[in-house]
Amino acid sequence: MPEMDALQVLDYLPQRYPLLMIDRVLECEPGKRILALKNVTNNEPHFTGHFPGRPIMPGVLILEAMAQAAGILVFRTRGDRPDANTIYYYAGIDNARFKRPVVPGDRLEIEAVILAHKRTIWKFACVARVDGVVATEAEILCTERVQGPE
Repeated sequence: MPEMDALQVLDYLPQRYPLLMIDRVLECEPGKRILALKNVTNNEPHFTGHFPGRPIMPGVLILEAMAQAAGILVFRTRGDRPDANTIYYYAGIDNARFKRPVVPGDRLEIEAVILAHKRTIWKFACVARVDGVVATEAEILCTERVQGPE
């Protein structure tokens, strides 16, 4: 049984289709690491134009999946959930490498490991794999911003 199913994931992420990139969480060690799953399907809207006849998941969406997995890990680590006034943003992406294409039918496993945390800045080492083979790796920085009610 998964650590978190698709409905539970929705409680931890503000993104919704078509930008929701996490289908379930397979493992989660708050304060340490998370392993999440994205089932890549042919009916996703980006495949219409990237690329017709040879669909490849855009690298930026793989990086987005990494950030979403990292976001769930932050909330699970803190023991809370996002609210309407809190947003997590990318603060940086370092050493991103794309080692193999990700295509419809792939099961993309995304692992994020906390490297550092200071105030509202979190640093993660992330790896996305298909069938155990590294597809993408990167270090990402995310930051929390609390906005007052408008």
